[in-house]
Amino acid sequence: QIQLVESGGGSVQPGGSLRLSCTASGYTYNSYCMGWFRQAPGKEREGVAAISKSGLSTFFADSVKGRFTISRDNAKNMLYLEMRSLKPEDTANYYCARRRGIRCDLTLTEYTRWGQGTQVTVSS
Repeated sequence: QIQLVESGGGSVQPGGSLRLSCTASGYTYNSYCMGWFRQAPGKEREGVAAISKSGLSTFFADSVKGRFTISRDNAKNMLYLEMRSLKPEDTANYYCARRRGIRCDLTLTEYTRWGQGTQVTVSS
């Protein structure tokens, strides 16, 4: 049974930092591109960052470039999102997801396995 479980969300002041984690199980983790997505109330889900199977290639939405870092530990079946200089507009529910196929990018429709999400709130 494929499972993706996020953790690490919470409330933080603008300019603060958070680290999200995602634990994967039930499949060969290092065979898939992984991504982080977010969805704010009343808005569509959007891609934040993706990382290739090996971890050597990463992709970021323009809105988070230079502030967020994505990484993975294939030995532990873990995915991470390090978020710095957080802004109120980063407030959303954050999801980790597994991409199908051999490519790696932030094409939403190619991500077919999802976690339940973890809430991030940036507010003073």
